[in-house]
Amino acid sequence: MVDSIRINEEQNMTETDAVPGSEVMGPVEEYKMNHKRRGVALIFNHEEFHGLLGLPERRGTCRDRDNLCRRFQELGFEVKCYDDLKAEEVLSKMYEESTASHVDADCFLCVFLTHGEGSHIYAHDDKVEISMLTDFFKGDRCKSLVGKPKIFIIQACRGDKHDEPVQPVDEVDSTRLPDSNETEVDAASVNTLPAGADFLMCYSVAEGYFSYRNVRDGSWYIQDLCEVLGRYGTTLEITELLTLVNMRVSRRRVDICNNPGALGKKQIPCFASMLTKKLRFQPKPQ
Repeated sequence: MVDSIRINEEQNMTETDAVPGSEVMGPVEEYKMNHKRRGVALIFNHEEFHGLLGLPERRGTCRDRDNLCRRFQELGFEVKCYDDLKAEEVLSKMYEESTASHVDADCFLCVFLTHGEGSHIYAHDDKVEISMLTDFFKGDRCKSLVGKPKIFIIQACRGDKHDEPVQPVDEVDSTRLPDSNETEVDAASVNTLPAGADFLMCYSVAEGYFSYRNVRDGSWYIQDLCEVLGRYGTTLEITELLTLVNMRVSRRRVDICNNPGALGKKQIPCFASMLTKKLRFQPKPQ
C-alpha cells in the first residue's frame, strides 16, 4: 500500500525548471541601427518571362519597383534594381552580395517581384528555390551579417484560392480602400519558409491564396507597404509596420479583373519573423 501511494504521488508531481535570477529576460532589445551605412536593398523585378515557362507578363510591376526604390532610398538604403534577370544571374547577384562586407551596415534587404510556385520563385527563364536565396545570407556563409536583420520581401502568389469576403461584426473600421483599373493575379504558389535567426520573411499573401496586382498602380501589397513606409518607416517597429500593411491590404477587394472568379475577392499578407530584437529604421544623421 505504501509503495502504491508513493507511485501515485510521483505520477501527479509537477516540476519546474528553475531559472537563475540573473538570466531572467528583460524588455526586448533593439537591433543596433547606428552603423555607418543602412545597408544594401536588392530589388529583383520580373515583368516578362521566357515563352517556354508559359507565364503571363506582370503589368504594373515596374511601378512597384520604382516605389520601393524611392522608399528604401528615403530610409537610407543603397538600392540596386535588376530587371528580368535569368536564374543564373539572380544567383550570381545574390552570391556577390553575400560575399561582400556588411561590417559597417545595419542590415540587409531583398525583394522579389515575380510569379511563384511551391517553394520557388521565377526568374526570367527558370525557377529558383527560395531556400537557395536565403541560404546565401545565413551566418555560416555571410559572417558580416551575423546578428543583423536580413529582410526578404516576396510579392508573388502562394496558392490557387481566392480569399472570400466576410461581413465584420463591427463595421467601424471596415471601410474599403479605393481601387481603380484592372486587377491581375500573380500565378501559382509560394510556401512559407523558415530562414534562420535574424531573418524576416514578408509575403504579399497568406499561404494558399492568390496575390493581386493593379495593371497601372502595381500590386496591392507593395502599394500599401510603400505608403506605410512613407508615413511611419522611421517611427514604427517593423512588426507593427507590417501589421498595419496587413490591415490596409485586407480592406481592399477586386472590382475589375480579367478573371471573373476573382471579382469581389480579398487578400491578406503575412510575415514570418525570426528576429531576435526589435527593428526600427531610425533616421541616419545628415
